[in-house]
This record gives sequence, C-alpha cells and structure tokens, in this order.
Amino acid sequence: MTAATDTEPPASAEAVPGAEAALHRPLRHFTPARNWMNDPNGLILHDGRYHLFFQHNPGGIDHGSVGWGHASSVDLLTWTEHEVALEADTDGDVFSGSVVFDAENTSGLGSVDAPPLVAIWTLAAETEQSQALAFSTDGGYRWQKYRGNPVLRRGSTDFRDPKVFRYEGADGPCWIMVAVEAADRQVVLHRSSDLLSWTYLSSYGPAGPVGGVWECPDLFPLAVDGDPDRVVWVLLVSLNPGGVAGGSGTHVVLGQFDGERFVADDPLPTETPLPDGSWREQSVTELATYRWLDHGPDAYAGVTFSGTDAEDRTLIAWMDNWDYAKELPTRPWRGAMTYARALGLTDRDGRPELVQRILGPQGPADAVLRHEDEPATVHVLPAVARVEVAVTVRDPAGVVRLDVDDVDGQRRLGLRYDAAAGALHLDRPAAAGLPAAFERHVSATVPPQDGRVAFTIWFDRSSVEVTWAGGTGVATALVAGSASGDGRRLLVEPAAQAVAITASVRVADATGVA
Repeated sequence: MTAATDTEPPASAEAVPGAEAALHRPLRHFTPARNWMNDPNGLILHDGRYHLFFQHNPGGIDHGSVGWGHASSVDLLTWTEHEVALEADTDGDVFSGSVVFDAENTSGLGSVDAPPLVAIWTLAAETEQSQALAFSTDGGYRWQKYRGNPVLRRGSTDFRDPKVFRYEGADGPCWIMVAVEAADRQVVLHRSSDLLSWTYLSSYGPAGPVGGVWECPDLFPLAVDGDPDRVVWVLLVSLNPGGVAGGSGTHVVLGQFDGERFVADDPLPTETPLPDGSWREQSVTELATYRWLDHGPDAYAGVTFSGTDAEDRTLIAWMDNWDYAKELPTRPWRGAMTYARALGLTDRDGRPELVQRILGPQGPADAVLRHEDEPATVHVLPAVARVEVAVTVRDPAGVVRLDVDDVDGQRRLGLRYDAAAGALHLDRPAAAGLPAAFERHVSATVPPQDGRVAFTIWFDRSSVEVTWAGGTGVATALVAGSASGDGRRLLVEPAAQAVAITASVRVADATGVA
C-alpha cells in the first residue's frame, strides 16, 4: 500500500509496519496495514474517489470476526486506509456485499439534499445468513447499521454476497440484487424499489462448474467492441473449491438479462447433487471448457465498481486462494488485492469474449532486454515492472521458457510457452516456509495468431499477472518473496532449436510511477 498524502481524507491511525512485513508485502498492490483481508466489498466510485471495502478481521491475521475494512484512492494505485467501516457484533459477522449511491433517496436513509451511500451486506449469524443494510451520509467514511435489519431473509444458512445495481426497466427504475445460495450452487435475483423490501425474481444454476460453493456474484452489461446495439450481460460467479487452477476461482457466463431472469447464451447442462448431497467431481479437462476470469490460482471474488460509466467497468479481485490463504507466513498482515482491471467484450470469430486490461503503474517500455535472435538471456528486473514479450513462432515445435528467480538463483516461477500445444504453462515450485498447497502447475490455451503471441507480464515484489491475446486471457499468481531483497532475475530461453521460436523482451520500470 502506497503511503497517503496530506490532502487525502483522514486515514486510519494504524501505520504501515516496517521491515518485518517487507518480505512478502507487494509494493504497488493494496494490502492492509495489518491483520486479515479477503474479498473486496462495496466497490464504488463516488465524488472522484474509488472506495475499496474488504473482508477484514481487525483483531488478527486469521479469518474470524470479520467486518469491512476500508481504503480509498483517486487512481486505483495509491491507497489510503481508513478506519474500519463495519464491525461484527452480537448479531453476527459482516460478510461480503456491495455499496450503491441512493441518489434519489429511495431508501429514506438520507435526504434529498444529502442522499446516502447504502451498503447491502450479509449478516452472518450462527444459524442463518440474511441481507442487511448500513448507510453513510458523509461520503462513505462513517456508517450506521439500519435498525430494521435484516431486510431479506430466506431461512438459509448459505444465502450471501449481495451485489446490488440500479436497473432501468420497462416499468421504470428499480434495484436488482444478485446473491447466491452458496451450497445449492445457485444465483438468486431479487428486486426492490427502496432497498428495504425485496421481491424474488428468479434463479440461475446449478450449471457449469459446481465443484465448490458459489460465492460473490456480479452481473453487468457490456457492449461488444463498444457497439450499443450489441449488449451482452456478464455474470461472474466465484466458487471454492473447483476453480480451473485448483482451489478457488471465478467462472464467467455470458448471456442476457431482461430485468427478471438471466439466460446464458450458451446454456450449460443443469447439475444436481449426488444422493449423499455431494457434487460430482469435474476433471481439469472439463473445467478448461468453461470461461474463467483468470487462469491462475490467485484471483478470487472479483467484483466491479458501481458509480462508473457503463464503458468504464472496473474490477478488483482478492489475490489469494482458499487452498492456502490461512497459512501464508505474512506478518502483521495477510491478504492482497490484484491490480484493478478494465473490462470489455470483443468479437472473436463471431463470439463475444471478455477482455481485461490491467490498470497497473504505467511507464514506457523503452528498455529492450532481448532481441529476437539472441540465445538464452538473463536480466535483473526492477522491483515493480511491466515486461512485454513478443514471441515469433518459426516452427510449430517451438518452445520458449521464462523463469523468474531471486537474484541468488532461487527459482520462484516458471512460464513456458509451447507453440505445438498452443499452451502457456505456469509452474510455481514449492518454497521453504510456504504451505505445500502453494505449489501449482497450471496451463491455459494460447494459440498463436499469424505465427505470433504477445504476453504482458506485471511483476510486483510477490506477484505476477500475465495477459495475452489482447487481454482475452489472464493468469495471476503469488510468488514467494525474495529473501535477498527486491531484485528478480528473468531468464528468457528458446528451445534448443534456436530457429523454432524467438522472443523479444521490453521492460518498463514501474516501481515509482503512477
């Protein structure tokens, strides 16, 4: 987390700790000063500031007694952490949810002159999960829980994670809530005129990946290549476990929403639980046939900001995985967010595909590290960098390898592009002090286009985010922090047959740029 400036709103009294947290703490991705963090919540752009609320245990680095932490930014890179927004109480924990600007004061929780921000969140009691409200009339810095909570109950222990948005229908504007019945692998939709009273509309699922509980849904429209006459609705559903890279992940479904029901453009077969209540196992091959927000192991619970223009749909995800999140050896904090991502849809062979553009620190990639016909090369990278790799396939059997090492040679991450298979392989080896589940070996389909493939790789001290094919593919992975400092080495090595595949590499030092 980058330090706040004197011109920003009041920050939390907690100071960012020093050297004891430096080993794994990223330099440019948001992390809390201390204690536990998981899902991003209540993302909203309001009065020129991006507000990031997040699942947070203010009492320690373990998941428990969670409420909402709070940070804000004007550029999605430099974050100011504020006081805890919502705390757990005797009624239950404050699980994930969303924030909307009630501009017309439909809820009556503000006034015409001072309309409120309204948080819709899951009240997680021991025997029930229901939806509750809180409101703020000072721009999101101080919150009051609604006395009439909860506002929506289904008598369920797994009804959670409401995402609310304003919808302009044939009968006028209304509020739509997208939530989940997690254990049933269902998305449930409700409608309201005032955020207080809700009417059930419909359900989606279970379908597609069902290997884990469904969580943190989002639903929003995007125009394909900016064409207002070709609008497709995007449904995001996170699940744990059952993700394509193992553990938790986020599934993408494209379809249409008419104000009452979401219908997938390519309907997936309906799934049902087995007689014992469990769900069937799904192979990696099957999972790879579905759309995923991210092909790496460390992007979960991603949701988009409200308050932005329709063409500026922006997402942040939790950069972690439930397979090992509770065991990562970070002190006195635990948990990080991805860089923000601008979302869009583009036409690929007559079909819309989700596009993600990483909104990391910018800077010109003017340092050419490697020319195409050079043999294996090793380069020391800045602590924060954007690396552009252009691969030319001269022979279908070509392979190029990119290894990320500490400066002392300890291998931290391997990326291998196999032209014959049309695949990118990500290998994260085991590392001392990290849980065994941290080791990962995942693959994504990346066919060359006209004999070329381009990758953009975003490095921070303890993470790598890779995009390809114009942003239609993304993979995010945590990496072990360097015991010898911030330096990383990048090894770029074509296969033994140098003519089979070549790569040029350009790097931008993004350590201190906005």
